[in-house]
Amino acid sequence: MTIEKLNPFFAATYENFPKGRTIGLVVLRTSLSELILRTEGTGEPMCREFVSAGLTPEARKSIVQRLVMTKRKQVAPERRKGREYLRAQDLLRPNKDGVPCALNTNAPCEMCVDCFLYGFAAGGGGAQKSRIWTEDAFSILTATDTLGDRTINAIFETGTMRDEKGNPSTALNTSEYIKPGVNFLDVVTLKDVTADEFRYIIGNILLTSRYGAVSSRVGRMENQVLGIFGGIAELPSSLELVQAVHDQFTINNKPLEHPLDNGELIDVTQTVIADWINRRGVSVQLSNEELETVIADVDHHWTDAERETFLKRLDESYEPFRQVGEKKAKGKGKKQETVEAGS
Repeated sequence: MTIEKLNPFFAATYENFPKGRTIGLVVLRTSLSELILRTEGTGEPMCREFVSAGLTPEARKSIVQRLVMTKRKQVAPERRKGREYLRAQDLLRPNKDGVPCALNTNAPCEMCVDCFLYGFAAGGGGAQKSRIWTEDAFSILTATDTLGDRTINAIFETGTMRDEKGNPSTALNTSEYIKPGVNFLDVVTLKDVTADEFRYIIGNILLTSRYGAVSSRVGRMENQVLGIFGGIAELPSSLELVQAVHDQFTINNKPLEHPLDNGELIDVTQTVIADWINRRGVSVQLSNEELETVIADVDHHWTDAERETFLKRLDESYEPFRQVGEKKAKGKGKKQETVEAGS
């Protein structure tokens, strides 16, 4: 199992300054249960946008409303999934207050695998830009075809909607949901990552299975990597990909209706992205066989037998940069002491 074909686009080790090495992933995300993707509270509509149906002159004139899986709805669950395994191996380091690194606390450790890869912004001024670039993923079909309504009832412990005094429950609500079998296409860009960082990122994508709101009840999704590219520039956007797939269905007179056949959708998508090798800045595309080999390599490193060794090796790769950070911190402290002594 090897990923040597991507070696020209891997960094040998983590570096502070970018060097233009780019790996692009094409990801198909398919809902396996009801799914809730919204930015507001209960009862708010799903995220959606009006866009052109396709890229051909005729399709550009047709405006449709597509569902949107925002970039944060993608990255947040995948980042948490990776942190679960880092925590299991005791690889989430304490922050300046001695508390283990945690998201959304304004006090990241700045030294763990997650911080080095996905970035952080600390209140004290420290920051690390994410090297995983994402964008909104769009549904193939329109919002009209893929949305349903669900009425939520509050049932008492008696098993009915009336309490012990016979009073009816007033906790009724109707909420939108995304149907099972809805497909989102997504483009993810990796900047200057090492081979082990690449394995870590793809592992997080493939292992994450819950997205959106109320993920303990709904939100099951399956992620499939349909293409991997190497080059010095980003791939076309997720929206362009969805629009091109729409055009291919139209040209081939294939019905665009829910539920889409996943096998047919994958074939059409791979036909579209096969042309991307001719794009400016894109120099390598893995074949289907090479793609399967890479996914097998990633799966191997995430097995129970290899996961601990793999994650600890990845963690140790940042050690030289942690030492530099510690020296800088000590230097700042000495400078402050000198100023105070002379005041």
